[in-house]
This record gives sequence, C-alpha cells and structure tokens, in this order.
Amino acid sequence: MSLSLFDLTGRCALITGSSQGIGLALAQGLGAAGARIVLNGRNPDKLDETADLLRQDGLEVETLSFDVTDHDAVRAAVDGFEVDHGAIDILINNAGMQHRAPLEEFPADAFEKLLQTNIASVFHVSQAVALHMIPRKAGKIINIASVQTALARPGIAPYTATKGAVANLTKGMATDWAKHGLNCNAIAPGYFDTPLNAALKADEAFNDWLCKRAPAGRWGDLPELVGAAIFLSSDACSYVNGTTIFVDGGITASV
Repeated sequence: MSLSLFDLTGRCALITGSSQGIGLALAQGLGAAGARIVLNGRNPDKLDETADLLRQDGLEVETLSFDVTDHDAVRAAVDGFEVDHGAIDILINNAGMQHRAPLEEFPADAFEKLLQTNIASVFHVSQAVALHMIPRKAGKIINIASVQTALARPGIAPYTATKGAVANLTKGMATDWAKHGLNCNAIAPGYFDTPLNAALKADEAFNDWLCKRAPAGRWGDLPELVGAAIFLSSDACSYVNGTTIFVDGGITASV
C-alpha cells in the first residue's frame, strides 16, 4: 500500500527543458516510475534524439516543442496536446539559463533574458497547464528552483533573483490553486554536474571549494534528484503544498 503511493503509472508528465541535464534525468526517473513523458525544448531534432534514447529503455515518450517564454505559443501547444493526446497530470518547470558577470557590468539584455527564461516561463507554462488541471480537480506542478533560491554567489545576482522568485511564485501557486486540488511545490538542487554548471565543473578552485563547503563533500549526481521529483509527482504528497525541497548535500543547512 505505501509503495503504491509513489506509482506514476497512467500519469502524463510534461517536463520543460528536458533534452539534457536535470530535465532529462527527471524524465528518465519519472518514466521509470510509470509516467508517460512529454519532452519539451526549442530544438525538435534534439528532442527527437532524446526521445529515441528513452524509448530504447522502454519508456513511453512524446515530444512537444515550444518556446517557454512565448505565452501564446505555450498556451497553443498545451491546449493542442490536451485535445490530441489527453491530460497532462504532472508539470515540471525545469527550463532555465545562467549568465555570469559582475553585477555592476551585467548586461541589461542578459538580465531581461534571465527573467523571461527562469521565471516568466514558469508563469506561462503553469497557467496554461493549470487551466486544464483546475476543472479536473487534480494536478502536480513542480518548479525547479536552486540552492541560489536561498543563497548568493558573486557574479550571478540576477540568476539568484530569478530563483528566489521561483520559490515565491510556487507559494503563490499553492495559495491560489490548492483549493482546486493541485499540489504546487519546488525542488532546489545544489551543485550538480550539468551543462548549466559546465564552467564551474571545469574550475579546479571551485571544485576544491565545493567539496570543502558542502557537508556531503562532493557534487550531486543527477539521479539523486529523482526521488524528490517522484514524491512531489505522486499521491504521497497529497497534503504538501507551497514548499521547496532542497537537494543540496547540506549546503543551505551549514555555515
């Protein structure tokens, strides 16, 4: 009985930015838990390649290419999928970007792009999906925040601002939509070896700092995010709303 709470068989999960990195790892994990996966990104060819790889592992996978920063395109894609392929039961807002520069030199256009990609997209996709979830009185929305939701490092102040906003938007979603049967939560990864962190991974000094700073003493492995995602996608989280789960090796718990 207790394990059945985590079974995602028969559920459909849309994961934005899922052709690589965290999004791909979560697609693999939720698919292995029984969910039908809908991969999203702006490059249809890359999505098709990723879908083929996942199908080789026996997962049920579809693709839905749209720009998460384009409100009208998001709405059209989600509405069309619901009509043609059925309900989206789980949404993971994973699409994101990074730009590093001293704050006093930070380009204004890069700041605006971060806002659109990291936070406006969460609004666009969540609203489009929630408009279908609300009449069904059920749905799981998971937003990917960051260890920078609670902390800051030099050179990424705008990124930190967007990830703080993700956590607060998650609280707002829960406040508005819990009464409709939706569970809206966030996962805040620490330092994982992803394309977004490639520059940090290549920095020997940063690697040394991280291994000393994190109580776990290492980088996170992408599969270590899957458990939290399955929990927040499943019936096991039926009374969990508006929270952010930090999967960070203890960094935010220590000084």
